[in-house]
Formats: sequence, C-alpha cells, structure tokens
Amino acid sequence: MKIDPWMVQALAAGIFMIGFAGVLVRRNVIAMLMCVELMLNAANMSFVAYAWQHADMAGQAVAVFVMAVAAAGAAVGLAIVVSLFRALRSADTGGITLLKE
Repeated sequence: MKIDPWMVQALAAGIFMIGFAGVLVRRNVIAMLMCVELMLNAANMSFVAYAWQHADMAGQAVAVFVMAVAAAGAAVGLAIVVSLFRALRSADTGGITLLKE
C-alpha cells in the first residue's frame, strides 16, 4: 500500500487539532505542555511529509530544529511548573493570577 503524503497531512492536522483542543480545555499546566508538544509533533510530521513529497531534505532539517527548540521549551516550561507548584501547591492554571501579588 502506497501512503499518499496528503494522508499524512490529514493525520497531522487531526493530531494538531487534538493538541489545540487540549490546550483550550485543560486546566493543568503539565497537560497543557503535553498538548503543546503534541501540536509541535504534528507540525514536524507535516514538515517531513512535505520533504518526502518534494524529495528535499530541508523539511527534515526543520523538523530536527523544531525538536531541539521544543526540548528547550519543555525544560523551561517544566521549570515554571515546578516554581508554580512550590508557590501554590497546585499545578492548576486557576492559581496563576495569585502570583501577581
């Protein structure tokens, strides 16, 4: 069975929408970070599918760069979550406004 790049694009769009809905619905910061990572992985899948369709390595290079940036973003995000949890004893987004005081 030959896999069409447009099928991969449709799958990437579905995964991106699941991640986007998760960011909008979730209140836990850790779950929101996981949904953002899901969205970044869907974008990587899209880059690789276009690279595969056009027989170009640039899309795969961009995907590797996005993975590196996502790893750095996850480290910073988890540091913020740890700081939030130490201050409020909760990883819920409802208490973030309390940090302004």
